[in-house]
Amino acid sequence: MSTSLKTLAARWPGSATGQAQNIARCCPRASLSTARPVCLARVPLRRQPFARPNHSLTAASRLSPKTRPTTTTTTTVTIASAVRPFSSATSSASPSAASKPQLDWNSFFKLRLRRRRVQLVFSVTTGILGGAGGAILLSTGLAEPLVMQIPLDPFVTLGLMTLACAGMGWLVGPSIGNQVFYILNHRFKAQMIEKESKFFARVKKHRVDPSNSSAGNPVPDFYGEKIQSVSGYRQWLKDQRAFNKKKTANFV
Repeated sequence: MSTSLKTLAARWPGSATGQAQNIARCCPRASLSTARPVCLARVPLRRQPFARPNHSLTAASRLSPKTRPTTTTTTTVTIASAVRPFSSATSSASPSAASKPQLDWNSFFKLRLRRRRVQLVFSVTTGILGGAGGAILLSTGLAEPLVMQIPLDPFVTLGLMTLACAGMGWLVGPSIGNQVFYILNHRFKAQMIEKESKFFARVKKHRVDPSNSSAGNPVPDFYGEKIQSVSGYRQWLKDQRAFNKKKTANFV
């Protein structure tokens, strides 16, 4: 009875070990060869999750050639549509980042007035430094041969030389102030030079003839130095017209 139960358990289909033992008992020489196929039979069961993407590839390869381009075109279209907003954003942002601030006429006149003040400050500073430096150099007796040749009092001659040194510093000051101003406002340098050439061209075109001036009818701001805004330029044009009218009235 016990042997019949053992044989029944060995022949039960659910137990793989019973099958292997049954095969080993039937043919002991093939025990090694039967163990290998059992292991090989278990390998595909472990690789089943990795085989799932291959079915999709095979299904895609089995499609008709008419359907393949549609899928590729749709994917390319979606990718292109996704890329377009980024490209448009970059193209719209790059000119705004590269664009320089535009200079209007009122801002030009304000910067022009500021430049004149900077030049004035440097003129005063260099004038004082030039006079002080000239006085120090003349006090050392460096210019005594020149002072002895001038038929004036030596103190007067030394004072005139000191004033000459101060005047040289005053004349050098605007050039230094101009360079410092353009260093601080380098963004507007090219635009200021362009607008200044246009401004002087207009002043030269609309200003009056100074040969017809008199004590009762002087020339109103011949070089346009007092113009500090657009309204000031319009007032300057009115002054030029008034000068011409007064000139013709005096002539008649």
